[in-house]
Amino acid sequence: MQFVKMEGLGNDFVVFEGPLGLTARQVIELCDRRRGVGADGVLVVTALGDGVRMEYWNADGTPAEMCGNGLRCVARRAVDLGMVSDREFVVATPVGPRRVMVGEEDVTVDVGPSRVGDPVTVDGVTYHRADVGNPHVVTLVDDPSRVAVGEVGPRVERRFPGGVNVEFVAVQAPAALTVRVWERGVGETQACGTGAVASVAVGRHLGVTGSDVEVGLPGGVARVRLEAEHSWLTGPAVTVFEGDWPRF
Repeated sequence: MQFVKMEGLGNDFVVFEGPLGLTARQVIELCDRRRGVGADGVLVVTALGDGVRMEYWNADGTPAEMCGNGLRCVARRAVDLGMVSDREFVVATPVGPRRVMVGEEDVTVDVGPSRVGDPVTVDGVTYHRADVGNPHVVTLVDDPSRVAVGEVGPRVERRFPGGVNVEFVAVQAPAALTVRVWERGVGETQACGTGAVASVAVGRHLGVTGSDVEVGLPGGVARVRLEAEHSWLTGPAVTVFEGDWPRF
């Protein structure tokens, strides 16, 4: 089965052309960084009318509702495969249609509305809930590099039914954040697109950022622009290599 390896700000994916059904075990095997291709997740992009459909699984084999970096990679792959006739089109996702715009370098996608909910306290720390098509909790810290993300992240994730993505955010300026992310079903990743959006949504809600913000992540910088019912995420989506997976 032919695939491509893609990445957006270091958040990496195995990408197949669909339609294709995958089992949790197949996804886990593909994402294994020692015995498989190695990735944070698996994407399937399938032609659908004037656009495409996106399906996504985390590295642990669980399906996820939305993935911002994955959405950018799906958009780029759809253009590369000639599945669409225009560079601006709609991607069908489990949480509804999402508009994308594929540039020569960066890809801009609408991950949908971002909602901030009530705060919750875990181990004495305040986390702010955010819904960006998938669930997040965001906490403000002085320096994300000093947070033991590998210890704190899974502990917080397990406190929520179904798990949650966890963001550790430092405000550098009203238009600049630094973020580290513990992703549900994956672990700490180099970047999380929906996590970047959730961080800006919470920052705006708390009055410490505006609506147009650069988000620094370990894998690079994403730009987030929030509107009333749209959360625009801009960043790269790059094909790393092509291959053939012989186990299907």
